[in-house]
Amino acid sequence: MLSRSAERLYWLARYLERTENIARLVSVHMNLLMDLPNGVEMGWLQLVRINALEQQFYEKYKIANERNITRFLLIDKSHTGSLFSSLSAARENIRTSRDLLPDEAWEQVNEMYLFVKNFNHTDSVYNRSNRVLLLNEILKGCQRFTGLLSGYMSHNNPYRFIRLGKNIERADMTSRILDLASLLLAESRSDEMRQYETILWVNILKSLNAQLMYRQHVRSSVNGDDVLNFLLLNANLPRSVSCCIAEIDSCINALPNSDALPEELAKLQAYVQAIDTQQTSQAQLREILDDLQNKLGELHDRISNNWFMQVVAE
Repeated sequence: MLSRSAERLYWLARYLERTENIARLVSVHMNLLMDLPNGVEMGWLQLVRINALEQQFYEKYKIANERNITRFLLIDKSHTGSLFSSLSAARENIRTSRDLLPDEAWEQVNEMYLFVKNFNHTDSVYNRSNRVLLLNEILKGCQRFTGLLSGYMSHNNPYRFIRLGKNIERADMTSRILDLASLLLAESRSDEMRQYETILWVNILKSLNAQLMYRQHVRSSVNGDDVLNFLLLNANLPRSVSCCIAEIDSCINALPNSDALPEELAKLQAYVQAIDTQQTSQAQLREILDDLQNKLGELHDRISNNWFMQVVAE
């Protein structure tokens, strides 16, 4: 297949995974805030911090309230990391790759795009009930897209580049969500934060759609160390960092001209498996997660240089 076609499929998957992640984060956070009393340090700004977008946010908005943050994350056209911008980029990539994908896949992405675009022309996104409708539709649409490709598309090289992009984006988001653990583990956290820790850890599991699987596999009450280990190391959970790296490795090994990438992935997997959350302080955990995000960025650069015509900036 052509290099530019592989690149479009790779970014299609990354942008759609990003779209789903944003929708899931906002949806779960809305539910979380209903369960927490005022004063617990889990306001809307946490969603901006997860994605390291605080500086960009304050360049556009003065006040970090629910209205401004939901606009910034969901429908702000000028913000390249918003849900609408990500979905627009995914639509453009699939539009130029329709000869490689089932027609139903294009129809699904286009329908989601038109649905969200309608919210840009109204104040509907500021109304919580309308926002829930929007987020639920996006989550269901992204899952339908994944099911369409899995069931309709040959699992060949084009499909592998889609899996590759999806799992790199997914691993990166999981590491960013786990970065919130630094707040939960900090010795300086308030008494109220300590009182509601379990609710906050459950929220992290819900953000990755992992609560049920945690209950089935860990079979213990929700606590910080077990949640961290589960989301970092579980080999069977689709959104765990370890499982995502294994999926990336599987794709790369099946693609031509992979060069030394499998060896690099083995080192990355060994790095993740060596993380011991029980022996890691809050500051050390932040360093490890930041380093992991850097390593995933380096892996993206290697993939771009190896298979694509040029490195594409996000």
